[in-house]
Amino acid sequence: MIFMLVGQKITFRAVLIYPGNIHVFCFRSGAANLPEDLPEERNRIMGIVDDKIKDLQAREAKLLEMGGEKAVAAQREKGKLTARERLDLLFDEGSFREIDMFVSHRCVNFGMENVDIPADGVITGHGLVDGRPVFAFSQDFTARAGSLGEMHSKKICKVMDLAMKAGVPFVGINDSGGARIQEGVDALSGYGQIFFRNSAASGVIPQISAIMGPTAGGAVYSPAMTDFVFMVKNSSYMFITGPDVIKSVTGEEISFEELGGAKAHNEKSGVAHFACESDADAIDRIKRLLSYLPSNNMEDPPYVDSGDDRHRTDKALNSLIPDNPNKSYNIKDISRSIVDNSEFFEPHQFFARNIVVCLARLNGRTIGIIANQPNALAGCLDINASDKATRFIRFCDAFNIPLLTIADVPGYLPGSQQEWGGIIRHGAKLLWCYSEATVPKLLLVPRKDYGGSYLAMCSKDLGADMAFAWPTAEIAVMGAAGAANIIHRKEIKEAADSGVKRQEKIDEYNNLFSNPYIAASRGYIDAVILPSETRPRLIDALEVLCTKRETRPPKKHGNIPM
Repeated sequence: MIFMLVGQKITFRAVLIYPGNIHVFCFRSGAANLPEDLPEERNRIMGIVDDKIKDLQAREAKLLEMGGEKAVAAQREKGKLTARERLDLLFDEGSFREIDMFVSHRCVNFGMENVDIPADGVITGHGLVDGRPVFAFSQDFTARAGSLGEMHSKKICKVMDLAMKAGVPFVGINDSGGARIQEGVDALSGYGQIFFRNSAASGVIPQISAIMGPTAGGAVYSPAMTDFVFMVKNSSYMFITGPDVIKSVTGEEISFEELGGAKAHNEKSGVAHFACESDADAIDRIKRLLSYLPSNNMEDPPYVDSGDDRHRTDKALNSLIPDNPNKSYNIKDISRSIVDNSEFFEPHQFFARNIVVCLARLNGRTIGIIANQPNALAGCLDINASDKATRFIRFCDAFNIPLLTIADVPGYLPGSQQEWGGIIRHGAKLLWCYSEATVPKLLLVPRKDYGGSYLAMCSKDLGADMAFAWPTAEIAVMGAAGAANIIHRKEIKEAADSGVKRQEKIDEYNNLFSNPYIAASRGYIDAVILPSETRPRLIDALEVLCTKRETRPPKKHGNIPM
């Protein structure tokens, strides 16, 4: 190439040599000037690039059509969004970047070599959610029912690996007919590779699953291995074996909704954490959940200036506890009073209602709250409540979220079904996970805190860093009535009026033990506080503990009683 200065412009002279031909081209700064006698050559060179760009755009446009107009229309008739519409709602506008758009299957069995599956039935990529990076996949039911095959799973595994490397949350939107039968063991292997990564990512990055269609067989295990599962009412289903298989094997007739719908898994099984009204509602809730969470286990949760006064008090709490110890009240009233702007985010709202778990903020810091609910089973601990609390506590501990336990618990739920169902084993999990947790742990006792359940609800003995009690607290081995009947059984039996004597002994026990001061005198309670001052006292404790560091003996892992 030769450079020549002509007037005020630089001229570039290029020589192109073809077999049997030599062409000289001149270019001047600002514009290219092909020789007038070579228009065909100019058009040919410029046309090649243009054709390639048009080809790319055409290929992308075809893939963006997903399974075609008919399939997309059928999806919308069911009240469901398409895979791409779901991702558009999840990510900030214009931030989503698709990965592996052009991946296709390579199955040649059963005529599959002639079957085109756009994007192999799953959209994968990354983007920003409220300005924070997130990786995600969204299965496309319009493309061969979103069935999972070899390349489909490889796409998912790739973005899971990238999420781990980047240390950012991962969201999976499930809407699939299950394994692609034509691909046989390759499809099964695909599920296995996803399960392996779910396990590896657990406790490292937040994993969130949204069930927005059918999810059956092996496909249900990946969502179950993630941290939170969202389902949509009347359009999403999860089950190992469907109604038809159940009928053929057992004779039982049951509908899809009864077997594996959002209500069933939110109320009965506890597999799902949220029951949403629509796809859009589910995605809105996912975004809200992410706002409480750190991107990975090496970060603290994001700080949010709520504008709520850290010194705010609430005199209504002074009269919240009923005078009659047998009357119930709503434990959520305490949570609403003390957290920032009375806002909290509650998973498992409909499962094991005798215990409440939720995410909230105290002075802008994310906290996890575990609280017995006197409105349900008197707040007793049972199998499901133990499992619900255990899972939540371990999640919070993994992601550096401080814990606040509000204990109002009379004991464990009695009954043969609880014993045979393994309440000992399940209850032990609660003891285990509180003991294992190293995040700041705060305890508040507003009323009853009896026996073994006192220990289980994050007592000082299980590592509570600071424990507070209201003057209405009763911390004892058991309630006064039960204690009096045991301690003074003979005396009550021999009394002229056993009823009067029993009440006398109950009152005596109440005066001695049914208060927080015995526990406070032993250091098991750090302070007895006015209910109205609960918020500022908890905030002060959290702020001083936010730099807490606690190490445990090195080991591969413990053997939790499962």
